This record gives sequence, C-alpha cells and structure tokens, in this order.
Amino acid sequence: MTRLNRITLDRLKRLPRVASVWEGDRRLVGGLMDDDGGLRQRHTETSDCILWVDSSHGAVRGLTIVPTTCGYEPVVRTLLQAIETPQGNLPPARPQKIVVSDREIQFYLRGALQGLDIAIDYAPELPLIDELFNALQQSAEMTEAELPARYAEAMIDKAMEIWELAPWNTLNEQQVLAVELNAWDIDTLYVSMLGMGGVEYGLLMYRSLDSLKQFRQRVLMGQQSPKQMQEAFLEQDCLFLNFELFDDEPFDNGFQPAGWLGTAPEAVQPDFGSIHPLEGMRSQLADEEGATFLVAMEAIGRFVTRYRAQLEKPPLKALKSSYKIPNPQKSGSASPLKVTVQTLPEVTEELVAETDEALDEVSGPTGLVNFPVLRDDYVPEGAIIILTQFQRRMINDLRHDPTVTFQQQEPQKALSGVAASSPDLPVVLIQTSRPKAKILIQQLQQAQGVQAVCFNPGSDPFSGEAFELGLLQTGDSELHLFAEYETNGSADRHLLERWNQWQRDCNGACAVVIASGITGNSKGNPGVKDILAIFEARCKTPKELHLPPLMLQYASEWELD
Repeated sequence: MTRLNRITLDRLKRLPRVASVWEGDRRLVGGLMDDDGGLRQRHTETSDCILWVDSSHGAVRGLTIVPTTCGYEPVVRTLLQAIETPQGNLPPARPQKIVVSDREIQFYLRGALQGLDIAIDYAPELPLIDELFNALQQSAEMTEAELPARYAEAMIDKAMEIWELAPWNTLNEQQVLAVELNAWDIDTLYVSMLGMGGVEYGLLMYRSLDSLKQFRQRVLMGQQSPKQMQEAFLEQDCLFLNFELFDDEPFDNGFQPAGWLGTAPEAVQPDFGSIHPLEGMRSQLADEEGATFLVAMEAIGRFVTRYRAQLEKPPLKALKSSYKIPNPQKSGSASPLKVTVQTLPEVTEELVAETDEALDEVSGPTGLVNFPVLRDDYVPEGAIIILTQFQRRMINDLRHDPTVTFQQQEPQKALSGVAASSPDLPVVLIQTSRPKAKILIQQLQQAQGVQAVCFNPGSDPFSGEAFELGLLQTGDSELHLFAEYETNGSADRHLLERWNQWQRDCNGACAVVIASGITGNSKGNPGVKDILAIFEARCKTPKELHLPPLMLQYASEWELD
C-alpha cells in the first residue's frame, strides 16, 4: 500500500488541527457531470463522485469526479485537497476525526494516512452525505430531457422519421427553410439542417432569422476556443433536435478507424431542447413546445419528401407549399393547422456571401455553389488509418515492384529523383482487407488518382469541440474523408503536429499507401508484402483547396435494421 512520505506528513501536520468531524464517501453518479464551460454533458463511462464535508459546519471541503474504475487513491487525493486547499474559501485545516461508510475505504485510509494523527471511524449511515448526494443526483436527473408526457412517444416516433428521411443529405446549413406556424406564440421557425458536414445531426429551429444570422456570424469569426463556441451556442434563440449516435466499442489500439460516418450506428437517440439567450439550454419542454416540435417535424418531412429532387439540384429554387396538419392539442374533430413551408433562396445567398467574405475565399460569382463534393464512401468501413513515415529507399524499391500500383506525381513534383538520404516521407496509411483494398485502389484510379492530402478544421456547435477532418483530394476534384481528429485531445493534436512537421521537412511531399493485412498478424503494422498501392501526393492547406470550416458537403447513406 502506498503511504504518505515524511515530507508530506510534516507539511500537513503544520496545518491547524480543528475539533471537528468530517464525513467522506464515494458514490456512483451515472456518468453525468459538468464540464469546464458549465454545460452538463453525458460521458460514455460511469463516474464516481468523491465528497468530503465538515459535518460540524455543514460545509463541502472537497469534491472530485473520477471514473468508476479508479482505485482508492482518488479518495485520499480529494481528502488532502480538502485539508490544504478546501473549496468555498474555507481555511486549510486538519480534522480531528473522519468518518466513512465503507469498510474497505476505512482500512485503506488507515494505512495511507499513518502518522497524520487523524482518527478514522466507520458509520453505516452518513446523513449529511446522503442529503448532499441526493441533491446532486436530483440535479443530474433534472438535466435529462423531460418531454411533455402527452407527446413524448409521438415526438420520438416523429424524430426517428426525420432520421430516416435524413434531410441534411439534401439541404446544408445555409439552405434555410421557413416554417410558418402562427401558433403557440410562434409566427415562423427558421430551420437549419445539421449533418451534411458529418459533425452533428439534427435540426436547429430558430425563433427569429436574426438569431440564426448572428450565430453563423459568430461561427465564421475564425478559430475560436471551446469556451467561445459554447458562449455563441448559448446565445442562440431556438428549439433543437439533436441525434446522439451510439456505436460499437471504440477502436482501442490507438489507430483511427475509417468509415465512421458511412456506417449505421448501433443506436440513435433523439434529444430535444430549447436554447434562449437568457435561459441558456433547457431540456424540460412545455406542452406547447412539444406540440410545436410535432407540427414542425411533420411539415418539414412532407416538404422534403415532396421536393427532394428539386432541392438537390443547385441553385436553391424558390419552393413553397402549405399543409393541413392536425393540432396535437385539440381533439380529432378540431380544425387542423395550416402550416406553410418555403425555401429562402435570398437568405441562402446572403449566408453564402458572408461565408465567402469571412474566409476571403470568393471563388467566383457562384460562391460556395461550386464547393467540391466531400464523400465518405471510398475508404472501407473498419479500415485502420495511420499517420506515419516511410523511408525513401522503401518507396523507391516499391516503385519498381510489379505487384504494387504506383501513382507518380508530375515530373517536377515526383519523388523518384529525391535522394534516399532525404527525410522520411509522411504517409497516410490505409490498411484494410485485400479485396477491399483492391476496390479502393480501383476507385482512386478511376477518380484520376490522389492529388492532395488536407486537414480541414472546424468546430462542433453543440459541444464547442474543435476537430480536423482528414481529406484526400482526387484528380476529379472530389474530396474523400478518411478520418476525424479531435484537436482538443492531446493524442490527436500531437499526431497532427507531427504530421505538419514531417510535411514541412519534405516541402509538402507526401503519399497515400493502401495496404492489406487488417485481419492478420500485421494488423496495425503492415509489412512490405502487405502494401498494394502508393499514390504520391502533396500536402495542401484548406485555403489552397478553398475549404471553409463547417461547410462540408457530401452524401451518406445510413441503413438501420
């Protein structure tokens, strides 16, 4: 067992000892916790809350959230924080006695805190701790979406119809629909689809056009911190439907599986809520808001179904249609609501122009209408993506191997004349099965080969998280997604920093390597015999490829059993 060292004991003993009893415990909190930005988020792993309180004064001195899988060490760390740096501006102090309700924790503390002159007792019940944990749990439960009881089942069913319809495959964020309700204090909702960029799937239904425009202007201000993105998010005035996706267990060996968008998730959960500049984000909905969701989703579904073919052909045309939709708050004999849905081509043009101006990337009179297609259907599902380096000598040897498909860049950019002693070449390695690798090679050849590798930045408007999409540009000017990297995390950020340094050392030269062996011993570490193709390419910036953040366009097909 690990014990406190002498220096730490001496430091703690110099603190005043107070004649008070502290209670401590560790309990499951179900994976709900606040992040640094004040937004409560759901974590995939369950979590424990460790709490130390001064029962004599009813004051919380230390609180920590840790994964359930942690040992007893965090209990000691939280206690030491409660002693030396307590919460609530309380003075540092040592208690005369501490009481816990877990025998194993009691025995562990007795061993770890030897020499600190603190009595460690056991009590089967801790009333103050119970009261505080009940309050914490109730607070966590309040964050769960509370749908109006009379509409909850219908709202979920209608949301899943929207999921199956996937309107974000037809309309991008800038192609706004106006849904005129004239009911429940709402004249018109301005609806923006999230999903064509593959970041978040859902509907943002703004209560005013000004709120939609203001939020987009904030997003287009350039790279912002997660705090700034969260602030912009909470200043919106809208109802939202967001789809939370649940996939298989994450890939656990440090590599990035591809096909993360092209594969249907294991489960989909619709989340409803409201955002208001003065209220913030709220998941408890009133009956009127539930009715609003039902009618708006029905109208949007009918409109997209009727006009999908016309909506998919640029430029966006002026389309308008009215529908009679039953009023959820009235009986079946009551008069239906007349709901009008229409496109807003002028608003779309304005948003496109603002995007072009903000990025200083005006590419002609059509702006983003000529934005390149971004696809996710080339890189096979389950492929392993590795950012690595290959020795030049190996590249040159494989160039002459008749079993390896080799694409050479233009003569002035080709790697064949580069000395073998030059820096190792940065490589995007895509490992899959041999049959899938051959199909991928054929697809890339038919698309006129790989021309460039790019990492395009953006931000998740719901969580404020920053990310970069790994893209391949083929000779037909289409873009192909191969991976997503979360730049808030140190691991992915370090990968991208290394890649940037590698490509600078090679003056922008790189390659895309296709390999087999994903089901064998060479999984994650393919050998020379597994390499089936090499495509020489160039590293390019989003600016060189005219790519704005969060404006990615591609079609994906999802199938749910």
